[in-house]
Formats: sequence, C-alpha cells, structure tokens
Amino acid sequence: MPTYLSPGVYVEEVANGAGPIEGVGTAIAAFVGITEKGRFNTPTLVTNWSQYVESFGDFVESAYLPLSVYGFFQNGGGQAYIVRVALNGQAALGDGDASAVGKLASATDADVGSYIVKAIETGDKAQKISIDVQAPGKDDPKGSFKIVVKKANKTVETFGPLTTQKGKTNVQTVVNSQSKIIRLERVGDTDLVPAVGSVALKPIDSSTLPEEVNPTDYVGDPARRSGFGGLEAIPDVTMVVAPDIMALHDQGALDREAVKAVQTGMIAHCEIMGNRMAILDTPRGLNAQEVKDWRVDFTNYDSAFAAMYWPWVGISDPLSGKKSFLPPSGMLAGIWGRNDDTRGVHKAPANEVIRGAIDLELSITRKEHDLLNPVAIDVIRTFPGRGIRVWGARTLTSDPSWRYLNVRRYFNYLEDSILLGTQWCVFEPNDQKLWARITRTINAFLIREWRSGALFGASPAEAYFVKCDAELNTRETIDAGQVLCEIGVSPVKPAEFVIFRLSQFSGGADVAEE
Repeated sequence: MPTYLSPGVYVEEVANGAGPIEGVGTAIAAFVGITEKGRFNTPTLVTNWSQYVESFGDFVESAYLPLSVYGFFQNGGGQAYIVRVALNGQAALGDGDASAVGKLASATDADVGSYIVKAIETGDKAQKISIDVQAPGKDDPKGSFKIVVKKANKTVETFGPLTTQKGKTNVQTVVNSQSKIIRLERVGDTDLVPAVGSVALKPIDSSTLPEEVNPTDYVGDPARRSGFGGLEAIPDVTMVVAPDIMALHDQGALDREAVKAVQTGMIAHCEIMGNRMAILDTPRGLNAQEVKDWRVDFTNYDSAFAAMYWPWVGISDPLSGKKSFLPPSGMLAGIWGRNDDTRGVHKAPANEVIRGAIDLELSITRKEHDLLNPVAIDVIRTFPGRGIRVWGARTLTSDPSWRYLNVRRYFNYLEDSILLGTQWCVFEPNDQKLWARITRTINAFLIREWRSGALFGASPAEAYFVKCDAELNTRETIDAGQVLCEIGVSPVKPAEFVIFRLSQFSGGADVAEE
C-alpha cells in the first residue's frame, strides 16, 4: 500500500486484474511429409505459397504434400506449419539445407560417424566435392589430423593440424569459420576423431521416395522434436495433415498396416494435445463398399479428434499439365480455414465448393452415400450446376455428443480461449471477489459468442451458464489452492437432414349451413 504523509491530491493507476477473453485462432494447419528441401523435423510457419517455395522448394514428383499445401492456400487457408519428415535416417545426413552431404567415419569405429560434411554451394557447384582426412605430419601434435577439400580432384582448401578438443585448433571451429565450400556438424555428443580416408559428398535427391519407410519416422518423438511429436511444442496448431502417407502407400513404401499405424499415431497426437484435429485420407482407388470396409473393418478408428474424407480429388497437375488425383486432406484444411473466416468455427465446414477441383476419382450415388454417412465417412460429391462440394461434417467417434466436426472444433476453441484469457487469475486471493471477476469475464465472452450465433438459445440464459460461487468453492477446495468454475454451453448443431413434408389438401372456401 502507498504511504501518504503530506496533504495533497494523489493520482494512481490501478490494474483491475481482469481483461476480456479474446478468441484464439482455429485454422492453423500442420503439414507433415516430403518436400524438395528444407530443414528436417523443424516446424516452419508459412503464410502463402511463395514463402513455402522459398523454404521448402517446388512441387516434387510422386509426393503429395507440396500439392496439398498449394490446395490449402488456394481454398482459403491462411497459416500453416510445414514439417519435413526425415525418412530412413535422412536427418543423419544433415538438416536438409545442403544439396550434397557426406559423413566422416570415426577412427575407433567405422560404423559410427564423427562429423557430417555439408556443401555450402548448391546446384552444379556442389558436385564433385570430396574430403580427405590425412594423418598428422612429423611435427604435428599427437592425435591431430588434416582436412583437405577437393573439387574435381583438385585441392582447393587445406586445414590443419586440427583436433577434436576445444580451442583454436578445434576442427569444427576452424572449418566452419574459414571454409567457403563446406560446413561441419558433429554427430552426437561425443567428439570422435575422424578416420583417415576420402569421402565424396553425395547429392540429396528429394525427387524419389524411399523404397521402405518406418512408421516411427512419421510418428516421431516429442523429446527429439521429430514427426508428429515435434508439433507438441507448437500450441497454435489446430489441424494436422499428412497426405504423403498415401504417396508412400502408392509406392509400396508403407503397407496397409503401416498406414494404419501412422494414422493412429496422428490421432493419438491430436487427442493428447486436445486442441487439434486430424484430417485423414483413404487409399487410392477404393469404391464405396471398399472404403466402408477400410473405415469399419480395417482401421476401426473411434475418435472425436479425427475426420476422414473420400474420394480423392482430380486436379490439374502443375508438373505434367495433365489431370491427376490428390488426397483431399490439404484442400479440406483450407476449406476449414475459409469457413472459419467467413462464417465462424461454430458452422460445420460442409456444403463448400472445393477450389481447384476438376473431377472426382469416383462420383457416387445417394444410395452409396447412404452407406457411408452413418459410419462417419465425409463424402465429397459433385452436383450438376453446383460444382464439387464437401458433403459431410462428422468426426470418427461413436459418441453422439461429439458427432459433428463443428461441435468438437468449437469446444477446442472455447477451451483454449478461456485458458489463455484467464491466466490473470493464478495466485490471486481466492475469495468472493475473485469468483465474481471470473464469472463476469467468462459471461462477457460467452454473450459475445451467443450474439454471433455460435450458441443455441433465445436468450443468454438458454444458451449458457457460468457458476463460480461458495457452493463449488468450499473451505476444503480453497485450502487445496483450487478455484472451481462450472461452465455449460449449448452449441449449435448443423442441419444435416432437411425434411420438407408435402401433402395435398382440399382448397377453396368452406360453406357454412344456416
């Protein structure tokens, strides 16, 4: 408390502690897959196609992620994190920025690498670079070595004597500060002396997919910030897309069981985070009965944090100029973002035109749709004169409370918004004043949501309630350092089935007898 000693007028600024709750973003996608270049397992934010090309290169033959990102922005998507997944140990060959790399083996164990060598130059200039590790001369310190850089078998740089110890002669310090051709990166945490010999840098070819992929490359590890696990450090993500799962399946690098393992890991990541949805694809070439069997009998997913779309969408391939088919997940992520911007996250992202779609892999009938909608396969259909549209908005859960996408996504939005907007409460005095301030803050937020049409009810009392009082916060609760607040909301549900009942009636005026 301030001290007042002399008479006068005092003006003080007093913080009220509470502020309005602002809604969080709901349309930030994460694409995990194969790109032409870029750092491995490093989520990178891009907001348009030009930024993507600058960081990750152009379209890649047989890979669906670049096309999906293009479709995401084309359909109204605004922000996306791109994760270049390292397949079959690609990350061991550097961070992905180099066009040519090599590994210096350890002198004590030929199977263990000591340093990664990366070419600074790109394109043709990075070709025909080799590294010679030479033994020390007679006058050089024991345990030292020399590194000779060659281009087309001609020596262009020589460094030495070098050591792996800290100091002015450290190999990584010297080479990285003086070389204009290569950079060194230590493998692991141990300084291992490289073996004497010659290593030629090999170009990294991102245009071909590996012959076999381990599902753990996609699922990743949160501790190592790899794959889906690396996205745990990005709290803003609300959608996860991995279209290249199907590209690898097409090439035989992932079998059906491996596809299921990757998608299961994708769903598990979304459920653990609790604020994002997985947009799943199906394999290419399935008919209505086969896709039902894939959904019900084979994958058998049951999660409110995932949605599955079918069939694949026909586009004009920028590489060949011909029509090709693409898994729809990337385009759907863009449509979710467009829907959130124009209508709000409370509106189901369906009955929306897919921009850039010129055809469907299979045009289905209503009877086939009757087979798929009850098992939560969100179908894409074509309508004469109305284009190609998304015609489903269900999650993959068996719980009817979370059947619709907009309900699950709207609750994700509410939870994150309230979480971030009430951080001021922590360590405040736990008394009636705090309970009243919490109630006012959340009431003000929810009444805005009701006025925007996100909550069902003719009045605020019908749409939501907020309770934070002495009945909930007993002496035992207060002594435990807890504040309890109960919030109930009535979200709007989509009009999935619109039914008009038409009947005949006898027209004309009634004649009354006197």
